[in-house]
Amino acid sequence: MLKNSYLPFFTGIIFLVILQGCSVEKFIPEDKLLYSGAKLKVQDSIAKNSKYDVVVARLVSLLLPEPNSKFLGMRPKLYFHYKAQQENPGFINKFLNKKLGEEPVYLSDVDPNFREELLINRMENSGFFYSTASSTIIENEEEKLASVEYEVNMKEPYTLEKYKLDTDSLKIYKRIGEYLPESPIEEGMRFDLSLLKLERERLERKLLQDGYYNFNAGFLIFEADTNQYVNKKFDLFLRLKKDVPEKAIIPYKISKVNIYPNYVLGNDSIAQDTVRFDGKNYIQAEEFFKPKRLDPYILINEGGFYDPSASRNTSRRLASIGAYKFVNIKYDEVETLGDSLGILEANIFLSPLNKRAFRAELQGVTKSNDFIGPHLALTYSNRNLFHGGEILNLTGKFGYEVQVTGSDLETISSTLVGLQADLIYPRLLFPISINDDWFEYSIPKTKISLSGDYVIRTNLYSIGSVSGRFGYLWNANRFVTHELNPVSINYVKLANTTQEFEDILDENVFLRNSFQQEFIAGLTYSFTYNGMIDAGKTHQFYLNANMETAGNTMSLFSKEAEEGRTAFGLKYAQFAKADADLRYHFNFGKEQKIATRLFAGLGIPFGNSDVMPFSKQYFSGGPYSVRAFRIRSLGPGSYEPEQTENTSYFDQSGNLRLEGNIEYRFPLISFLKGAVFADAGNVWTTRENPALPGGKFGKDFLSELGVGAGVGLRVDIQNFVIRLDVAAPMRVPFLPEGERWTFAFDEPIFNFAVGYPF
Repeated sequence: MLKNSYLPFFTGIIFLVILQGCSVEKFIPEDKLLYSGAKLKVQDSIAKNSKYDVVVARLVSLLLPEPNSKFLGMRPKLYFHYKAQQENPGFINKFLNKKLGEEPVYLSDVDPNFREELLINRMENSGFFYSTASSTIIENEEEKLASVEYEVNMKEPYTLEKYKLDTDSLKIYKRIGEYLPESPIEEGMRFDLSLLKLERERLERKLLQDGYYNFNAGFLIFEADTNQYVNKKFDLFLRLKKDVPEKAIIPYKISKVNIYPNYVLGNDSIAQDTVRFDGKNYIQAEEFFKPKRLDPYILINEGGFYDPSASRNTSRRLASIGAYKFVNIKYDEVETLGDSLGILEANIFLSPLNKRAFRAELQGVTKSNDFIGPHLALTYSNRNLFHGGEILNLTGKFGYEVQVTGSDLETISSTLVGLQADLIYPRLLFPISINDDWFEYSIPKTKISLSGDYVIRTNLYSIGSVSGRFGYLWNANRFVTHELNPVSINYVKLANTTQEFEDILDENVFLRNSFQQEFIAGLTYSFTYNGMIDAGKTHQFYLNANMETAGNTMSLFSKEAEEGRTAFGLKYAQFAKADADLRYHFNFGKEQKIATRLFAGLGIPFGNSDVMPFSKQYFSGGPYSVRAFRIRSLGPGSYEPEQTENTSYFDQSGNLRLEGNIEYRFPLISFLKGAVFADAGNVWTTRENPALPGGKFGKDFLSELGVGAGVGLRVDIQNFVIRLDVAAPMRVPFLPEGERWTFAFDEPIFNFAVGYPF
């Protein structure tokens, strides 16, 4: 616990900073006055509404520069700057200035006359013509401060009476006239220059979508006429500017679509064959990619009008296949047919990635049960297996771990070997034909996975597992991803146990359940919303929700057996499980953010199962969870396992999990980042278990949350993050009630991981 003797020290530091923040006046040069800000006074007699408030807010935003920031009436950031400018400022003052300091803002940095012109300009752009602006400088020589008070006199704004399109024989005028009913410009609205700019951009997008390949918003002009009215009304006319190029006012059709599935820069001289498929030309020296497999990704069609959205969607779809490094769509103007139609030729150049690739990953693994050792994974990839964009990944895994203890017990080692195969088809494999147009943003992918692992733990046991999945992945838009696996099978079997290990299992029923044979067959679904891809946004959200059911289909083929119902001679599990991971990031300042996370999950066994399969249970603690507790060492509830030499085989789990995290992230030096965080969470069971006293979820669950706090360092090089966190328990749920708040800062837990925790 933090001792009270530290409080005077921290109080003195805070008081010292406050005193120093008050003393910036002595640093201000004699011929300078520190700028303390500006105020805006509005004189008007016009009707107020919500849009009026928006205009005033825009005017206030023009009152720059911003004065130096204040804290509790003082300017500590300015103080840090001044201290660093002194002779021999020292390392601490230089560091504080670099991280927190601010350049002083003096009255001489302010140009009131220029601000007056800006205020008048913005009022006129918003329809408040003939408005005026003035300014007054207020000086305080005693405190070496100065401020500026601006005053604007807003006149009654001009409002729109009629919005019309000039008439002309050009066909483009008829097309523009069809768009006007959807315009945001309405009769009775106040003149607003920014809205007129948005209207021009809207019309540009509309015309481009209708084939006007060479058109841009700069060819349109608005004219306002006030001569017809005496009560500050105006008519708005839209027309084309003079001397607009003829090719900008005609639509363009696509005459040819040429696709180069295996384009390599500099190989244009190589003879290539052209295959005609579905109205498109596929040009390649040999069949690198089958035209019938590539065609669904291409939304540009011969005979259709030019459409930039079709180009964007085609480019995105082709890039999503995973076989291409570059996608380049180029349009060539072939000819114009009189003054009414232009002709384009579309060329799609696809530069492939290397078809075959090898990757090796070597990791050093440390676990909370004192096992350490190397893990090696070798992966072979084929990115175009059947010439249809299919991706095959074959991964072989090998790991060796040895338990490092200070006791005289026999050393225990663990050996892992495994093989995994993933085959991804960039299309739907489904017994019923499904139109790809149903998936507007991207075509779903079909993924087939098979894997097998075998673990040998010396003098104890060996355990094997086999799993397989068949499912679909697709992006609904740039934020939302779905993954549906109608078939998900997992089989785990314990084998070759020694008598020593059997004795261990006999002593711990819960541990025996952890090693029971498992056969799980069911369905999984995952929904992900990832707003984190908009890195520049202040508020970012992320949600991953998962649902899984098992055993329902197996029950159709099951029969009664001594150990329960079995299917194909195997006892199968039945359960339903759902969880959600919600994250929110608040970005402020330079590379500073507050990251938060909430996790909630629940699994319910039923039918053929009394408990959730061990591989489907929840765990708490570790570098991606509650970091003040070792991985899988928290819970369930207030339960604490007996500390014996056999506890290294025991992972604490439950079928209900709740966690919350908050972390402040900030830059330090170059690619080194820092963090201060707090975590809380635990797992529980939803049924009483005599082997886990205190593990059941109840009304007092809040008092059973494990709580910890700590600090961290991150090496962040282009989003590759190596993370070291040091956390200490603040509340330990398995201690007696009334003694759980421990503040055990002298018992820190070190976490080493790759990537941010949330």
